[in-house]
Amino acid sequence: MKRMHLKRRVYLFKKLDKFKKLNKSKLIIVVILLIIFSTLYILKFLNSKLTPILFDYASLESRKLASIVINNAISKNVTENIDIDELFIITRDLNQEIKTIDFNPITVNKILTKVTNSIQVNLKYIEKGKVELLDLDKEDLIDYDMDNLKKGIIYEIPSGVIFGSSFLANIGPLIPVKLSLVGDIVSYINTKVTDYGINNAVVEINIVLNLTEQVILPFTTSKIEISSSVPVAIKLVQGSVPNYYLNGINQNSASLTLPIE
Repeated sequence: MKRMHLKRRVYLFKKLDKFKKLNKSKLIIVVILLIIFSTLYILKFLNSKLTPILFDYASLESRKLASIVINNAISKNVTENIDIDELFIITRDLNQEIKTIDFNPITVNKILTKVTNSIQVNLKYIEKGKVELLDLDKEDLIDYDMDNLKKGIIYEIPSGVIFGSSFLANIGPLIPVKLSLVGDIVSYINTKVTDYGINNAVVEINIVLNLTEQVILPFTTSKIEISSSVPVAIKLVQGSVPNYYLNGINQNSASLTLPIE
C-alpha cells in the first residue's frame, strides 16, 4: 500500500512538472505574440502620424529639383537657341495691316520635343545617380550633395523634423529621399492675349509641362503631380490706329474724329 501511495505521489509530481513546463511555454508564446502585435501597432501608429510630415519635406525637395531641370531645359533649348519671331506666322493684307497671327507648328513641335526630351533624360540620370551625364549648370546644383546624388539620393531629411521644433529640426538620423519619373511628360503650348493700348495686343507664349514623380522614402512611397507653366516669348502685335476710337462709348454717343496728316 505504501509503495502504491508513493508511486501515485511521484506520478502526480511528474504531471505537475509537465503542466508547469507547458504553462511556461504557452506564456512565452503569448508574450512573444504580444510583443510582435504591440510593435506592429506602434509602427503603424508612428507611420500614420510621421509619414505625412516627412512626405511634405520630400515632396517639396522633389518639386524644387524638378523645377531646376525644367527651367534649365527651357533656357537651353528655347531662350538661347530660338528666335522669338520664328514662333509666329503673321499674315498681312495689301496695306500691310495684320490680318491674322498664328504659331509656326514646325518650330513649336521642335521646341516641345527638345524640352521634353531634355527634362526626361536629366530626371532619369538623377534617378540612376549618373551625375556626370547631367546637362545642368554647376550653379544649379550648388545646394545638393554630389555624393548623395551619385547614389540617387536627392535629399536627406533629419528625423528631428517630426517634432515640429526648430531646435530639434536638425538632429537625429537622416532619412534619404529618392525620386523616379513615372510615365511620359505631357507638354503643350498655351497662349495669352492681352489688349494693349489702341488696336494693339500683347501675345504671351507659355510652355506647360505635366509630369508625375514617384517620391521614395525608406518606409513609404507616393506619387506627386507636377505642373509647370513657363513663359518663353512675349510679342507686341501693333495694329493701325483708327480714325476714331469708340472703346467704352455706345452707339448713341457722339464720336470724336481725329485728323490724319
